[in-house]
Amino acid sequence: MKAIVIHGPKDLRIEDRDPEPLNPGQLRLRLATGGVCGSDLHYYNHGGFGAVRLKEPMILGHEVSAYVEDPGTSAFAKGQLVAVSPSRPCGTCKFCLEGLPNQCLNMRFYGSAMPFPHIQGAFREILTADASQCVDATGLTPGEAAMAEPLAVTLHATRRAGEMLGKRVLVTGCGPIGTLAILAARRAGAAEIVATDLSDFTLSLASRVGADRVINTGTDPEALAAYGADKGHFDVLYECTGVAAALASGIAALRPRGVILQLGLGGDMTLPMMAITAKELDLRGSFRFHPDFAVGVGLMQKGLIDVKPLITHTVPLAQAEDAFRLASDRSRAMKAQIDFPA
Repeated sequence: MKAIVIHGPKDLRIEDRDPEPLNPGQLRLRLATGGVCGSDLHYYNHGGFGAVRLKEPMILGHEVSAYVEDPGTSAFAKGQLVAVSPSRPCGTCKFCLEGLPNQCLNMRFYGSAMPFPHIQGAFREILTADASQCVDATGLTPGEAAMAEPLAVTLHATRRAGEMLGKRVLVTGCGPIGTLAILAARRAGAAEIVATDLSDFTLSLASRVGADRVINTGTDPEALAAYGADKGHFDVLYECTGVAAALASGIAALRPRGVILQLGLGGDMTLPMMAITAKELDLRGSFRFHPDFAVGVGLMQKGLIDVKPLITHTVPLAQAEDAFRLASDRSRAMKAQIDFPA
């Protein structure tokens, strides 16, 4: 089978690999669509992020949908479209037993160089997955089903935020996670959503999916300042850039006892601790997801969340590197996906 393998910065190859064996409780899947994620781009452009570096060739990818090739002993049917969760917690460590599977000590998450040997990713023509990873995606397109993973990230963050009904929300960074955060916050009942970014293209999509106001902080760097009057305006901040300046400006616009959801992973940052302390803000990390994956698939199937406007490019497997180049260009791409042959 063909697989998309990263060897180092800008060294992406389509290689022949042997399929994994089918074990009890697993399905053999034929990949349909794979979406290029921000972490995939870090491996492609820089060979890793922060302290996480490539130490061996690794199959990329964790945003995928697939057709069931061999259902094994599961209840799935051959030919059925499924969304495949990359999250494979062990189920037995202390965090799994405490109901925190996203913090699993033995997590096997597709396409991750955090452990060594690396966890190989899902961008391969034939994928073996646990039945528990697969969610029926009947009624969705393969592209929509492949969006379940990034959607789950924002649903988990929204769950971390707590009560959202009637809240005023600020989203800093309008890449795929930021725009999906807008959809998630609106579905949860947010009354007002303002989004910021440096790209007019991504801001136009943020507006299309439901932001009430969009601000290009590159061309209008002081536009958020007005929201800082009288100790702030927003109740919730989705910080999706991982950039210290975006976090600081967002904190200045939050009202007392607001909630900061940190989703962007740009490395360690200097925080405005005086403002966080004086305004009694809650700083909450948000990392991956677990049950939120199936919830997201269900919301898309019911037509309650529409991710189709975010899928801006789809390229064939043979031109996979084009998807990585496109996804790196926020002036013309939101979510670039790779179409695997039937």
